[in-house]
Amino acid sequence: MKRPAILTSLRHRDFRLLMGASTVSFACSWAYAVAITVWIFQETGSAGWVGAATIGRFVPALLFSAYAGVIAERFERVRLMVVLDLSSAAVMVVLALLTAAHAPVVLAIVAAAVASTIGTVYEPASAALTPQVVGERDLGSANALRNTVEELVVIAGPALGALMLLGGPAWACILLNAVSFLLSAVVVSRVRTRSRTVDVTEGGDVGPLRQMLVGVKAIMASQTAAVLVAFSLVASFVYGVDTVQFVVLSRDILGTGAEGYGYLLMGLGVGGILIAGFIPRIERLPQLGPVILVGIAFYCLPTLLFLTTSSPVLGFVVEVVRGAGTIVVDVLAVTALQRALPSTQTARVFGVFGALVLGSIVLAALLTPLAIDVFGFDATLWLAGAGVPLLCLLGVPALRVMDRQSAKRKAELAPAVRWLEGCDLFESSSSGAVEQLAGAAEYVDVPAGVAIVREGEEADAFYVIVQGRMTVSAHGEALDEKRIRDLCPGEYFGEIGLIEQTPRTATVVSLDPSRLLRVPGDDFTDALTEAGPSAALLEGASARLSRTHPSRGLGLAASPGG
Repeated sequence: MKRPAILTSLRHRDFRLLMGASTVSFACSWAYAVAITVWIFQETGSAGWVGAATIGRFVPALLFSAYAGVIAERFERVRLMVVLDLSSAAVMVVLALLTAAHAPVVLAIVAAAVASTIGTVYEPASAALTPQVVGERDLGSANALRNTVEELVVIAGPALGALMLLGGPAWACILLNAVSFLLSAVVVSRVRTRSRTVDVTEGGDVGPLRQMLVGVKAIMASQTAAVLVAFSLVASFVYGVDTVQFVVLSRDILGTGAEGYGYLLMGLGVGGILIAGFIPRIERLPQLGPVILVGIAFYCLPTLLFLTTSSPVLGFVVEVVRGAGTIVVDVLAVTALQRALPSTQTARVFGVFGALVLGSIVLAALLTPLAIDVFGFDATLWLAGAGVPLLCLLGVPALRVMDRQSAKRKAELAPAVRWLEGCDLFESSSSGAVEQLAGAAEYVDVPAGVAIVREGEEADAFYVIVQGRMTVSAHGEALDEKRIRDLCPGEYFGEIGLIEQTPRTATVVSLDPSRLLRVPGDDFTDALTEAGPSAALLEGASARLSRTHPSRGLGLAASPGG
């Protein structure tokens, strides 16, 4: 039976490990958030202290998020995530001891702030690692599944915390969170994929501020990324409005008291779950502009129904519809960032993106109470429900430019895509992966008699012949150099050294003035990682290697993706 689209990313072993680890730790972190809030209120009897705890957890994360991406870029991500899990576990143990000993509340808030700050590094590291783990083909599925799990955790995590508090002390719930981080560290340590570290200081010439600004510049340099991030921030701002409006809705409109706040949040989560299975198809549509506008409309306009209804059931349904709208915008933005930006900048971009999202939520949470006091609650419903979608219409020209540039980019890459698709070794790769590979490639013109690669040199690129002829020769394991074969347009060379991670096994010289399509080695390897080497690649490369090095076997079975 065919696997649902949202689950296709689970065929990747490393992604299953990442999802398993994050699901457990996220759920227990939500339970911990409930426990620490309840403990602080029990210790102080003050809503002000509860608010101080929320600020203590949010503000340090907000201030540190942009630099968190720099850290996630500078260190190998799997090892970094293990260290972060272990550090979070240690902080949770300290926090459990503080609550068990009824220590001053301010100490608990400081410990919670430290834990929150550590967590800001984990998300950009995970987001940057995901494209490496699942490849271009399953990137949309992976993001949709991750978002769905997060929505489920929003429902299950607080429920777990509430149940534990019914039968035990807050410190036990916090200690459970420490155990979940330890379990996550063990699971993540089994991930085989490894990231390449980046010299974010550029040889020591770039300071922390400029390191962080790389993420901002990368977003602004991509029309698609900039537009989708802007609309995602709009959705985040509306969510910040929700965190305040839901309290008033539940108490004054729906009559469901404090419990109704949780029901409305649950409705958003259910909506996200219901639409998530369609996200992999939606994000493949040729034009994303109309999809973004529809997503914003579905997230905002249903809010206006609260002007005419006080039914808790209808209120829950409204939030289900709204939840479906916001996940479309969020997942498209995240996937676009992962696809459109260089892998050496992804973590820094997500660090900046996380800071902007947190800033949008906090800003909305600060402005909404003021708007309710000044304009009244009905007016804030109109502003959030109708004002925001109308404001987004101002972004229609930018969305059209984004779609036109996307179409133009596809047309420009079409010739290179055709040459790459003609190579049998990419027959298992998705069209999106080949297009991404074409974007990284460049055309190289060479006169006759030039050695493109030399036997014994480091393998750094893969070549497809677009025009002209090449001749291949090698010493191999013999004393004298011998001519192996000639290559014509459509044929390729350079793959063996890249896959085996060994020096070039032959010399390739142009016989005529020629044009080549050159693919950087790292991009070539990443493309094969997505689907694994094809049967044609295994057979062809083995045959070519046997001509020059008969005693060597091709180690493709252990290559990326195998």
